[in-house]
Amino acid sequence: MASVASSFLADAMPHTPHPPRCHGFRISALDLLILVAGGLGITWLWRNENPLGWMAAIALGHFFLFCNVFLVWRRWELLWAATFIGNVMIHVALGSLPALSVLLWQVPMTILVMVLQIRSPWYHGIWAPRLNPRLNDYLHHTL
Repeated sequence: MASVASSFLADAMPHTPHPPRCHGFRISALDLLILVAGGLGITWLWRNENPLGWMAAIALGHFFLFCNVFLVWRRWELLWAATFIGNVMIHVALGSLPALSVLLWQVPMTILVMVLQIRSPWYHGIWAPRLNPRLNDYLHHTL
């Protein structure tokens, strides 16, 4: 009886096709707006010698890298952001906040996030045809 009911429900539910998937670099009007507004904000911070300028530049650069170039999963973005915040907090607690020191600790995390994403069968960012042998599975919704 349960199989008849589930069969009926499956037939009654409208079948919605998966939206087409694409790969490679992408950018939207909203991304451009964020980059321009962020760039203007960073310029203002630097002109006022505000140390938040380099932090905002790092965050904005990674937004572009993760969202437009490598198309990084949200969980990896959040992991990177958490380590960046922790990294800055540790430097503040130690009484020094040099951009180079923060970057020396943050770049390995950036590389780790990108490697984890690229090695995934769901990778569909830049150079995906060369880097992901399962790209067609991803594009055809068979993963």
